[in-house]
Amino acid sequence: MPLKELLPGKLGYGTAPLGNMFRAIPEIEALATVEAAWQQGVRYYDTAPFYGAGLAEERLGEVLSAKPRDEYVLSTKVGRVILDELEEGVRELGEKGGLFEHGNPNKMLHVWTAEATERSIEDSLERLRTDRLDIVWVHDIAQDFHGDQWLAKFEEARTGAFRVLSRLRDEGVIGAWGLGVNKTEPIELTLSLDEPRPDGFLLAGRYTLLDHEHALQRLLPMAQQQGVGMVVGGPYSSGILAGGTHFEYQQAPAYIIERVTRLKALAAKHGVSIKAAALQFSLAHPVTAAVVAGATKPSRIAEDQAALNEAVPAAFWQELRAADLVSPAAPLPYGA
Repeated sequence: MPLKELLPGKLGYGTAPLGNMFRAIPEIEALATVEAAWQQGVRYYDTAPFYGAGLAEERLGEVLSAKPRDEYVLSTKVGRVILDELEEGVRELGEKGGLFEHGNPNKMLHVWTAEATERSIEDSLERLRTDRLDIVWVHDIAQDFHGDQWLAKFEEARTGAFRVLSRLRDEGVIGAWGLGVNKTEPIELTLSLDEPRPDGFLLAGRYTLLDHEHALQRLLPMAQQQGVGMVVGGPYSSGILAGGTHFEYQQAPAYIIERVTRLKALAAKHGVSIKAAALQFSLAHPVTAAVVAGATKPSRIAEDQAALNEAVPAAFWQELRAADLVSPAAPLPYGA
């Protein structure tokens, strides 16, 4: 099913922070944030076993299990199997080392075979306290986690996870599947295959105000031609566009801080919030079906909804283009 038909609205809640990303979030705060998302009308929730070694799924499931299942859309990911065995020493996560050091201490297997995919789905259903998944993303088969070995991981997924998820979709067990990655190349490679065919993809951090030119070169034209939709993850570029200090899950470098300063100055000139600019930019591309923004405090959800609905003048987008702060190829709201 096309993502735009499957997803209920333009804004989803991304649960990576619920896995204690960057900091240990009190349980009461995490659960209150999910509840706030529900009360604010959010009906699409994205999660993954990777987020805190199952912690995010557990927390999300605790809240959503009390909600009518037919009233929300749920996506999770495959590629990590959480074991009962505890991790010893520092967890190896490629470029993302230390990202979930405050999550569950369980050991994770990084595997994309058919057997592991089926086990991952079964385990996620249990943690999420639900009987079905609407979308399943194949998680992190990319350079940021595997370096030069990423193509081998991709092939493991192509012959394993891809085929399992295609079968489950064709049987009506899941509504859609695709890739959930932080790099464009795995998606480009998938779209070039004759089979199996994904329904869409979740691209994190690669179609934001701060980083979008590479995606526009090849990936998004391919996706548009094939009618494949995109969920934009990380629209705030790990937080730097929402008042935080992180970019690409690390402390933001000087050149990014300088660019954000210019963006904020232009937004202030036009009376526009930087969050509104970020969300509405990511949604302006015709391939985009929704954005998923993470939050760890209930108040942030209302801010995201307000940013989504904020009236942003066409003059802002025009000046953004004139200042060379967005790619000439990037579609902008109002055709600016």
